[in-house]
Amino acid sequence: MRKLNIIITSILLILLTSCEDVVDIDLNESEPRLVIEASIIWRTDTDGNNQFIKLSTTAPFFDTITPPATNARVQVLSDSGEKFLFNEVDPGIYKSENFNPQVNARYSLTIQYKDETYTATEILQPVVELEEIVQSKNGGFNSDEYELKGYYSDPIEESNFYLFRFIFKDISLQIYDDEFTNGNRTFAYFSDEDLAPGDKVFYEIQGISEQFYNYLFILRSQAGDSNGGPFQTQPTTVRGNIINKTNPDNFAFGYFRLSQSNLMSYEIK
Repeated sequence: MRKLNIIITSILLILLTSCEDVVDIDLNESEPRLVIEASIIWRTDTDGNNQFIKLSTTAPFFDTITPPATNARVQVLSDSGEKFLFNEVDPGIYKSENFNPQVNARYSLTIQYKDETYTATEILQPVVELEEIVQSKNGGFNSDEYELKGYYSDPIEESNFYLFRFIFKDISLQIYDDEFTNGNRTFAYFSDEDLAPGDKVFYEIQGISEQFYNYLFILRSQAGDSNGGPFQTQPTTVRGNIINKTNPDNFAFGYFRLSQSNLMSYEIK
């Protein structure tokens, strides 16, 4: 009987291993497009002179490396006529060391890459200061996680849009508009199950334009809860504010925006 059991087990193992086939998924691949990461962030505790713009290209789904877009010409022009050249300091990384940020000033981005010219225009958005961070321990599903509220006062009689960043190990993002809190003192809320006494976290508030808020809102809505799995139905392409002046059909991905930001650190008690 024991010998019979061994034979049956061996046969099952052979059947199971013989059913393992490698499945090759034939994905449609399009021509690479330029990807522009052009967020000019002026932290209120700095002069804002050092700014970076990252250029890369799209790659096939299963590629693990994002190809940098090298040898581009990148510059930003202010509405007062100041010109800021961004020089390539690493493959696909372009830096300006003399940028002059001015709140509510209009700036124009021009990128020349592979005989095509990309442009975008945006206004540097101001931001209010974070006033304080208040902690409690009744967050999460079991009401036993640390939660933090970063308070700020929204300006009255004007529309404002915000991007919040909570930095602890990873970065969590929130976007917010003041439709229901205009002119009031309010807060942005974050919690993390791994927070413990002695941990240091950072809150950042950035002022953003309504157009950039809408762009992020659409991206967040399309991402949903599926985390972009390989078999997810692809929604419509979300395009930013960057225009290819040479060949409009060969549009770039990404966004050009300028934001003032305020950063506050906090240690969990």
